[in-house]
Amino acid sequence: MEDLRELYQEVILDHNNDPRNFRKIDFATHDAKGYNPLCGDEVHLYLVVKEGRIEDICFQGHGCAISKAAASLMTDALKSKTVEEAESLFHRFQEMVTQKPGMEINFEGLGKLAVFAGVREFPVRVKCATLVWHALEASLKKKDRATSE
Repeated sequence: MEDLRELYQEVILDHNNDPRNFRKIDFATHDAKGYNPLCGDEVHLYLVVKEGRIEDICFQGHGCAISKAAASLMTDALKSKTVEEAESLFHRFQEMVTQKPGMEINFEGLGKLAVFAGVREFPVRVKCATLVWHALEASLKKKDRATSE
């Protein structure tokens, strides 16, 4: 468990300091803003979806290290995935971070997103980790705004 915590810290810091896909797409087919009223984290997610596949995905915004790292890792994980695969990964991620501490987690298919498993021990931080995922869900449903609930 200590190795996972060290990896968590290392990955979070890396993606916070050097976020991947931190930019804007001027001609996005889907986009949504996410806002966490508890801490002020904000994210604007941009996607290019063609024929049911995410061709490009990126974000802009500001917030805590967990929020920014979650957006960076999510955008990396979803590039070239189908919308159905993205929705499935959203539900798996949500389940992982909201399970009660001590419950066994199935990490299959989560890749680097598995580092967020420790967030479930800090319920207030779950909203930070899931904000960008809620923005993804809103953008795919053509809503313009999501809150981390």
